[in-house]
Amino acid sequence: MLTRTRPTVLCVDDEIRSLETLERTLDEEFNVITATDADQAMALLEQHNVQAILCDQRMPGRTGVEFLTDVRKRWPQTARLILSGYTDSEDIIKGLNEAGILQYITKPWHPDNLLLIMRGACRLYELQNENELLAMEMRLTEDQAEQNVQQKKQRLQKAFQLDEIQRHENSPLNNLCDQAAKIAPYDVSVLVTGPSGAGKELFARALHYNSLRVDRPFVVENCGAMPDELLASELFGHKKGSFTGAITDHVGLFEQADGGTIFLDEIGEISPAFQVKLLRVLQEREVRRLGEHQRRKVNVRVVASTNRDLEEEVRAGRFRQDLYFRLAEVTLELPALEKRSMDIPVLAKGFLKKAVQAFDKPVQGFTDEALDCMRRYCWPGNVRELQNEVRRMLVLAEDEWLSADLLSPRVLRAAPVEEVAETEMLAELDGSLKERIETLEKRILRETLIRHRWNKSQASKELGLSRVGLRSKLERYGLNKDFH
Repeated sequence: MLTRTRPTVLCVDDEIRSLETLERTLDEEFNVITATDADQAMALLEQHNVQAILCDQRMPGRTGVEFLTDVRKRWPQTARLILSGYTDSEDIIKGLNEAGILQYITKPWHPDNLLLIMRGACRLYELQNENELLAMEMRLTEDQAEQNVQQKKQRLQKAFQLDEIQRHENSPLNNLCDQAAKIAPYDVSVLVTGPSGAGKELFARALHYNSLRVDRPFVVENCGAMPDELLASELFGHKKGSFTGAITDHVGLFEQADGGTIFLDEIGEISPAFQVKLLRVLQEREVRRLGEHQRRKVNVRVVASTNRDLEEEVRAGRFRQDLYFRLAEVTLELPALEKRSMDIPVLAKGFLKKAVQAFDKPVQGFTDEALDCMRRYCWPGNVRELQNEVRRMLVLAEDEWLSADLLSPRVLRAAPVEEVAETEMLAELDGSLKERIETLEKRILRETLIRHRWNKSQASKELGLSRVGLRSKLERYGLNKDFH
């Protein structure tokens, strides 16, 4: 099996403790080198092939943006990211324009989120290199290029067909997909609601690729936690010199999506002031770039999403009612994954197939016991959490079957549905002590046995029981390994 070289990332921060925390978080997946100032970082870049740079904004001497601007001139392919506890919109815009910042990460950051961002940054570096190599090696004729474009479009259309959305034959998503199929061809605004990680962007793309706008662009903007000026610049565009850092004209996403679809994620997070600006664009179907007087007509279908209850936000006065009705001509409400547990095995197998291809680590599949444990867990992170769990299991696997002991403790210890009612009894006054203890004992026995792959010797040793005593309890509670 081909072993991939670990990507190298450079972390730059004048605070030693912050550097140590970043290194501890990243060193499991990356070769991490560190610097406490821009000059030291430049010297390291001369010596190492660095895929991504994570740099603090406020440092003695040169700021993060100034340093990364210099990096961009010499190593333009290296992914550049800023880490800061401040959200100065001028700094952000300057970073995007001058330093070509890939992402602006605010403190405090979450380790899992930071790892996800850095994986994406290093993958972008790889893709840029691959693209350059392909460009050097291949000289396609115009007909060949056109054919390739059409093939890619066809693959995209197929990938985002509503029939291709993975689900059980009796899934609650069936009715939702039927609704989406009916509304996709019509130019109506759609609001997709549901918890984070439930697949709202997947449905937005399906609406676009099943519409008459399929040959035009589909663009995405996450509206959450973004300053109004920066969001306006991203969506509506700006003119050179309209604000500090605007060194070139910028075409906004509404113009880029002309004729196609724009997906506004986390729409419930925008400020009341920006709600007014967005409403005008939707009403007039025209945008005005920052710093310009000219208005430009746009023909764009809007699909928005939120994990908030926008009707409640309207009643509370936090979201404009007129904007809500503009966005929600049709509403699609995605259920949480725990509301469609029958989909979990289907999704898990689909994610495993993709992970096997990505990691080049073939396995046969999941044991029945592992799938049963997955069905019992509530999945607060929804589909995204399930995908991460499957990838984790594959990475840790040593056998050809992914067994239950590879699951994270929080998933493994989830109570079966039929035991939830019994467990709730523990808090009731009329439940006897004996009944409460037996419920807990059964849960502990089952979780321990799964973790030890039903090795009774190891389980009895951990629990401080004799093999005879353990066998007696298993017979009493009817706990037998009936999974393959």
